Amino acid sequence: MATSRPPERPPAPPASGRRRASGILSDPIDASPTERLAATYPPVTATPGMTVTHRASGFTGVLVRIESGNVEIRGRTGAERVFAHRPGGFSVDGRPVSLVRAPSSPTTPTITASGSLAVANTSARVARAGRIWVEGIHDAALVERVWGDDLRIEGIVVERLDGIDDLEREVRRFAPNPARKLGVLVDHLVEGSKESRIAGRINDPFVLVTGTPFVDVWQAIRPGVAGLDRWPDIPRNQEWKAGICEVLGFGDVPTTWRTLLSRVNSYADLEPALVGAVERLIDFITEAT
Repeated sequence: MATSRPPERPPAPPASGRRRASGILSDPIDASPTERLAATYPPVTATPGMTVTHRASGFTGVLVRIESGNVEIRGRTGAERVFAHRPGGFSVDGRPVSLVRAPSSPTTPTITASGSLAVANTSARVARAGRIWVEGIHDAALVERVWGDDLRIEGIVVERLDGIDDLEREVRRFAPNPARKLGVLVDHLVEGSKESRIAGRINDPFVLVTGTPFVDVWQAIRPGVAGLDRWPDIPRNQEWKAGICEVLGFGDVPTTWRTLLSRVNSYADLEPALVGAVERLIDFITEAT
């Protein structure tokens, strides 16, 4: 007896039953939400000091830290806000990203307030003969807050002059030489100013006079740190710091200065003119002759 054969089955259709789409929807339908978000929002290592925007609120500022599932951002007014740490919740340079914490390990470098790599397990160096001079106590405090770690590692002492009217005489008394260099940080170092005329009279290869165009070192702090769009113009018949205190409303000069200084966390809170001037002085003092 003839045996009947089962009919042949047609080829099986593709499992999805449709063509795969391109783009983020081309992933398998069972991909985890984390995998899909990772494909949509590329990871960016969160570095304190970088500028980020919280996409939902539009709040933009400097990243302070990522901690306990939260992202802390300091805005231009100095106010700090905390947001939930979610994939794609922030943007960097206008691009939606997922902020990720830098891996913590003994080899992860620590950055000082000046932006330098911190040197671990190193004590302060014995002070050099060279010095950096600044005009006043506020200049010294600001330099210490941002460059203190670098100065101790390099063994550089910062001294204040309380003005530069007698700079020529003080330079002669210091007696600079190749092993005893001198750097001087000056405010209002612009063409035609009294400060520029005094600096111009210093002609010594072992002395570097540099500075900023600002009337006072307070202006070397970015105005956003003080909650301002720009530092205001103060009438010539009014003492500059007193006028600034009235505008800010923080209190008298000592109170206002303490408030401003407490908001400076790194070189990113300072104007590039001051950052560049101080870096030049440190390099000058430490450079071998």
